[in-house]
Amino acid sequence: MSKVLITTVPFGDKNRLPIELLDAAGIEYLINPLGRKLKEEELAEMVSDFDALIAGTEPITDKVMGCATQLKFISRVGIGLDSVDLLAAERRGIQVSYTPDAPAPAVAELTIGLMLSLLRSVHVSNAQMHRGEWHRYFGRRIPEVTIGIIGTGRIGGRVLRRLSAFGTPRILVNDIHPNPHVTTDLKLEWVGKDEIYQQADVISLHLPLTVHTKNMVRREQLLQIKPDAMLINTSRGGIINEQDLAEVLKSGHLSGAAIDVFEQEPYSGQLAGIDRCLLTSHMGSMSVDCRTRMEIEATEEAVRYLSGQSLQGIVPPAEYDVQRQGL
Repeated sequence: MSKVLITTVPFGDKNRLPIELLDAAGIEYLINPLGRKLKEEELAEMVSDFDALIAGTEPITDKVMGCATQLKFISRVGIGLDSVDLLAAERRGIQVSYTPDAPAPAVAELTIGLMLSLLRSVHVSNAQMHRGEWHRYFGRRIPEVTIGIIGTGRIGGRVLRRLSAFGTPRILVNDIHPNPHVTTDLKLEWVGKDEIYQQADVISLHLPLTVHTKNMVRREQLLQIKPDAMLINTSRGGIINEQDLAEVLKSGHLSGAAIDVFEQEPYSGQLAGIDRCLLTSHMGSMSVDCRTRMEIEATEEAVRYLSGQSLQGIVPPAEYDVQRQGL
């Protein structure tokens, strides 16, 4: 009997179909018994006799794969591949699939929600009200500000299309592969990242974590941003240097930030002590429908692999090339 280790949590909480798919296929499975994101050593100890992983964002390194003598397939629940050593998997003959489209609507909508909260100081007012303080904040509306979007792929493109419902703000966009057709509802200005840092009132990042984007936003970039501007990251931890962001915010620069993703999760750093920094616990994809779709697609792919069927979500060669460029 084939065995699957499910490392991502929660799993099957809102919809039991992924578990039912495994049961129907006669596949033995174990759901992460620790109920949290696994560390490298924990996964290495746990993975030894499993044929496939249904994986979250835990580090699936060469060391982990070296301990997984039976492992031949990884099905990633989500889009990010920075936690998977694709080149080590390739060397070991381990195939990798992912679910890149499933989380995008939920992440895009959370981004819009964070943007609205920052612009109206909802998070600051909430914290103060809970402390018994009453203060009414002047805010800004989306049509009245300049918005900078860095990364216009699956999620950034959806953010842009949703922004059109709020009117016609000035939109500055940047992507290594500019797509003039990403939206026809807004007039987009394709510019360099420095221009976005210097001119945008709200900057939102929608990028994968690679050797080129790690620590992309450091003190130097943060100080380029207008003093009353705001920064949002719902993409990957490590793109913004968290220590630099905390120090810049504490100095009074930037009117706010919203961060959903962190280098180390769960997060417990200096940003947690700054009221105008809105923090959420890597929950961009955690709408019931999108999370369920991610789990179902990843499970269906694992069942297809273990039953000898053709795969539908195989990671494309371009993703391997990105990691090769980082060597």
